Amino acid sequence: MKLTVIGAGNMGGALIHGWAKSGKVESITISDKNEALLASFKEKYPSITTTTDNVAAVKGADIVVVVVKPWLMPLVLGEIKDSLDFEKQIIVSDAANFTTDKLAETFGVQAGQFFYVIPNIAAEFGASMSFIAKGQTASQESLDAVKALYDIAGDTLVVTENLVGPGMMMASCGIAYVMRYIRAQMEGGCEMGFYPKQALQIALQTMQGAVSLLKETGWHPEEAIDKVTTPGGVTIKGLNELDHAGFNSAVIRSLKAGLK
Repeated sequence: MKLTVIGAGNMGGALIHGWAKSGKVESITISDKNEALLASFKEKYPSITTTTDNVAAVKGADIVVVVVKPWLMPLVLGEIKDSLDFEKQIIVSDAANFTTDKLAETFGVQAGQFFYVIPNIAAEFGASMSFIAKGQTASQESLDAVKALYDIAGDTLVVTENLVGPGMMMASCGIAYVMRYIRAQMEGGCEMGFYPKQALQIALQTMQGAVSLLKETGWHPEEAIDKVTTPGGVTIKGLNELDHAGFNSAVIRSLKAGLK
C-alpha cells in the first residue's frame, strides 16, 4: 500500500506516527508546508518521503488521506484535483464535517472512492477510536483497504455518515472530556493530601483498571458499579454526590453540544 498524508499537524501527525511505528504500511509520503515539521518526521522515520508539494505527493498513491482544517479543504482539494485518478485512488477526508458528498462537490465529480473518517489523537499509540463512512460510489474493496489502514491505529467502526459526527463527539472530542475528568480526579487527590504526580498515577491506573475490567468481563458499567457499591458505604455516597451535581446530564450535554 502506498499512502500519502496531506497535513502533519496534531491529528495528521498522530496518524503518521502510528502508521510509521507499526511497520505495516509499505510506503508513506507526507506533505505539509512546515519544512521543520517534515524534517522532524524524516529524522525519526528515514524511510518516509516528505515534500511541501501536495501535487507531487498524491501521484502514484493508493490512498490519499487529507488531514487539514475544514476551511483549508477546498484549497487543498482544488490543488490536487487534476492529479487524481478518481476511479482507482482512494481519497479520505479526516476533516470534521467534510463529508463524502462535500468531497465529490468540491472535486466536481459524480463518482469516486471517497471516505469520511474521524480518528482521535491516540492513533499515535495504536489506541484511536476511528469512525469510517464510505461514499455511495466507493467499492467494498476500497472500504476494506481503508478499514485495514485505520485498524493499525486502533479500534474502528464502520458507520453510516450521519453517525460520524456523534462518533466524533464521543471519541475525538470525548478524549478531551476524559482528560478533564482525570484532571478533576487529580485535583481532588491533591486536596486530600497526595502530590500531583501521585494523584496522576492513581487517576490513570484507576481509569486503566476500569477499562480493563469492562473489556475483559463484558460487564455493563452498572454491573461493575454494583460490585463496589455496598449499602451505606462510601462509594454510594460519592456516586450520589455526582448525581446531585448533574454529572450524567453534564456528560450527555457535552457530547451533544457539538452537534447543534
